[in-house]
Amino acid sequence: MTRFCAMLGLLVAPVPAPLPDLNSRLHPSDSTPWTILFALTLITLLPAILMCMTPLVRLMVVFHFLRQALGTQTAPSNPTLLGLGLVMTWFLMTPVLSQVDQQAVEPYRAGQVADSALGSVVTQLTQALSLATRANNGTMNSSDLKSIASQLSGIVSEVESLANTTYQGQYIFAGGFSSTAPFTTTGLPAVTSYAGDGDINFIHTPNGQKIQLNVPGDTIFTAAGANSVFGALNALVADYSSDPANIAQATVDTEALNTALNYLSQQRVVIDNSITQLTAASQAVTNEKTELTAAQTNLMQADLAKVATQLSLTKTQQTALEAIISQLGSGSLFDKL
Repeated sequence: MTRFCAMLGLLVAPVPAPLPDLNSRLHPSDSTPWTILFALTLITLLPAILMCMTPLVRLMVVFHFLRQALGTQTAPSNPTLLGLGLVMTWFLMTPVLSQVDQQAVEPYRAGQVADSALGSVVTQLTQALSLATRANNGTMNSSDLKSIASQLSGIVSEVESLANTTYQGQYIFAGGFSSTAPFTTTGLPAVTSYAGDGDINFIHTPNGQKIQLNVPGDTIFTAAGANSVFGALNALVADYSSDPANIAQATVDTEALNTALNYLSQQRVVIDNSITQLTAASQAVTNEKTELTAAQTNLMQADLAKVATQLSLTKTQQTALEAIISQLGSGSLFDKL
């Protein structure tokens, strides 16, 4: 009987809670707390942003004076005026925000996408150089060389996909023909052709700075001579696919690929510089806007009576000075001494 009761106790005992996943403990997700922190910070700073970067304060001052001029005391109420001010602020700021998005945010994001794509291309080309160096050491048989050729062919496809990167439905390496994929690889031996153009887009900042926004794909991937990325890659694929493999020519094409990699890195620097210039220009515009808003706030908070008195005094001094100058006549000042 005792044994039966013990077994029954085991059956009805509560099932222990499962242990937490070890992976979730070792790699906790921090995205949610950071998102909450960012949202709370934004909510805290929202009133300051509205007052410093929008015409809300000016609208509220105008509404206040208008209500006093009408003699309606507290009608309409302050919340009503605030709501009306927010609505008008939205309509007034929408064109500004749209212009900022088109002339600053979108070019900046497109530059980041282009830089990321070129970074991936550099990784693929580095892998291709490693494969070509192994194949050129003379220790591989025909089967191994054909395997290298197959891997290089896959790298060509990957680089072509990166060269056809899009942002907001536009091909960022196509120059002015941004609605059509700029690169296609056809034929055997493979040849990669460029269907875009050489147009370069610029943006003019308010301080007169001219910033380049793009680099055409033919300048990056199919440049003349040994700077052609696709030319060197397709040549290496043909070298190792032939029977027997042309190792001597593959060595030359490997050097060409290294040259093309260095040239592509230089073109990437151009995009990086554009991103840096866009960031600096955006910061400069923000600082200038803050200074203008502060100046407008100071003017709005100024004592009008005191300012009018100072202007009147300045006008009186100017009139007296003009009278003295007229008395001096056309002679020299030293003649009056």
